[in-house]
This record gives sequence, structure tokens and C-alpha cells, in this order.
Amino acid sequence: MSTTPKPQVVVRDVSRPVSAEQRLKELGIKLPVPPEPFGTYVEAVQTGNLLFLSGMLPTEGHDAKFVGRLGAELDVEAARDAARLAALNVLAVAKKYLGSLDDIARIVRLGVSVATSGDVRDQPKVADAASDLLRDVFGDDKNPCRLVYGVASLPLGAPVELEVIFEIAE
Repeated sequence: MSTTPKPQVVVRDVSRPVSAEQRLKELGIKLPVPPEPFGTYVEAVQTGNLLFLSGMLPTEGHDAKFVGRLGAELDVEAARDAARLAALNVLAVAKKYLGSLDDIARIVRLGVSVATSGDVRDQPKVADAASDLLRDVFGDDKNPCRLVYGVASLPLGAPVELEVIFEIAE
């Protein structure tokens, strides 16, 4: 007889959806310190059951972690990393404002601006990094509509800026 213990199988109760806060834990994601405004504005405004976030950059502290344009100083993978960091900042600000990401009923819209040089066409690949993170945290049923822009430059020389509108649960 073998005394080796059998591996445990963890089965998720699919009748009860997993919360966004639980998904963060499952994914091993620790949110960064929410970024402070870089000018005369607030990072979040709620009207009715909608929460509008100001443009979120891929920053740590008061500095851009990524600087440059897609197709010049940065390749698609580096720009995707910047988009993911900007999405983490989105989550950090939303949590700071709401107290819990579980108060989010859905993501209404995700706007992604990507600083590019020349004839770059990979903006959707970059935007997918932010979309993927939000989907992983909130689930497919809360996926937003999305708008992706290629722009000449962004604040602090950042390659990506995200604009997000959340619907808040009542």
C-alpha cells in the first residue's frame, strides 16, 4: 500500500459567481498604490450609477514606468506590458474610490490611446492586454465595448492611456 496522499481536487461552485476581489487573489494580483493626479483634476467621478475614471497611465509613483511610442522606442510586447500596468492602475483607483471591486456591476467602456510612430497598425494588440486583465478579473459577462486610438503622444511620454467607465451595482 502506498502512503502517498492523493492530490486534492478543488472544484469551484459554478452556481455562485466568483467575485472580482476573489479573482484578484486567485490570479495572484496585488494592486499597486493608486496613482495621484498629475494636474488639476480628480481621478474618479461618479454620477448616478456610473463611475468615470480619468486617463490612467502606466505609472509607478509619480513616474511613467514605460516611455516611448509603439513602432519607435517600444515593440508590441513592451506596449502590452504598459497597457497591463495602466489597467492595474485603473483597478487600484476604482478600489480606492469604491472600497471594493465587487461593487462594479460591469465595465461599460474601455478607451485605449496608444502613442505610435508612423504607419503602426497594432494598437488592438496593445489594447488587448488591458482588456484581457479586466476580463480575467471581472469575467466575460462584464466585458466592455472598446475604443482604440493611435495618437502622436501622451502625457509623460507614456505609450498607453486608458479611459474607463464602470457601472456601479445599486
